[in-house]
Amino acid sequence: MKNTAVLIIDMINDFHFHEGDLLLNNTEEILPNIDQLKQYAKKHKLPIIYINDHYNTWETDFKQIAQTCLTKENEAIIQRGLPDEEDYFIMKPQMSGFFRTPLRSLLEHLNIEHLIISGIAGNICVLFTANDAHMRGYTLHVPENCIASNTHRHNHEALKLMEAVFKADIQPL
Repeated sequence: MKNTAVLIIDMINDFHFHEGDLLLNNTEEILPNIDQLKQYAKKHKLPIIYINDHYNTWETDFKQIAQTCLTKENEAIIQRGLPDEEDYFIMKPQMSGFFRTPLRSLLEHLNIEHLIISGIAGNICVLFTANDAHMRGYTLHVPENCIASNTHRHNHEALKLMEAVFKADIQPL
């Protein structure tokens, strides 16, 4: 686990888009696994890096983004998807956690070589981040029980792609 970091992607989410209700339901299914991953990271002293869309706020303060996204339907997800004081938070302008963000610099500063990637949507932002991580030479673990997409089929296809092309370990936690 040396030189490993955990990425948690887009857990602050408004779910106001086509099939957002499906993603919300599928995200609720993985919440216990995300909690388990966070506990594992803290036990092994792995840095946790939250990466999130800004929802047109362009805020780097996750509390402001959470307030913008908060609804009665997503409240439990957002509350469980907030960083703790010792965690890192990066706002991303596009689908990849690497695109126009300081993620690469932070990972270099922390001497990270291996990433455990989790969050939503598995077939979009998780996939794009995993692609960019692979292209930058990081080894990957994308636990299949820690990502969710709008549909289970899309999630499965993204996982198989990450396993085949990026050589990601997709074994569950």
